[in-house]
Amino acid sequence: MATTATASSSNRPHRRWHWRVAALGGGLAFVLSTTITTATASQTTRPTNENAVELGTALFSDLVTANAKVASTLFFPESAYVEMKTGQLPNPAADYTNRLLAFYSLDEAAYHRYLTAGGQPRLLRVLSDPSQAQWIAPGVCENNVGYWHQPPIRLVYRQRGVVKSVAIDSLISWRGRFFVVHLGPNPRPVNVGTVDQPERGAGLPGPAGGC
Repeated sequence: MATTATASSSNRPHRRWHWRVAALGGGLAFVLSTTITTATASQTTRPTNENAVELGTALFSDLVTANAKVASTLFFPESAYVEMKTGQLPNPAADYTNRLLAFYSLDEAAYHRYLTAGGQPRLLRVLSDPSQAQWIAPGVCENNVGYWHQPPIRLVYRQRGVVKSVAIDSLISWRGRFFVVHLGPNPRPVNVGTVDQPERGAGLPGPAGGC
């Protein structure tokens, strides 16, 4: 599950996509959709649970096919991250590229290898518990701007007759829509691409908490 490259070791919570990795050596919703809904809502608007499920569905396809074009619509935007972190971090743009985007690229490759190693996987459902979503107020977790945080959702799939699942570590909102901010676990003991909570069976979303 690990790649040979490493990313910056900072583990703070939370651009146009470029294929480069800089500085490297309640209830459960079951929905299948291939469209991520767009939103023009205010930053305080809570994304729907359906939005989290739609994101997970599109992400599964991206991870299986390694589709970088889709990835650009799913990952948290650089401009939003810079707005959140200006004055909180010395260089938010560099942190975005060298840590967040670098880990996402490493993790995407790790998930792709894991999901396809045992044969063609077929998505069954996305598990997301809306009761676990939490409003993170401005000033918390080194952020200038508040946002909604959704802890791990699960992608449940069938592969050669066996039901398996993996977690997507962390989603955060920007103007009424969820984006992936951490694909694999954050923090992690080793700075390599890592699949979060892989297991047989559907598992459960969460645990709650984090930011």
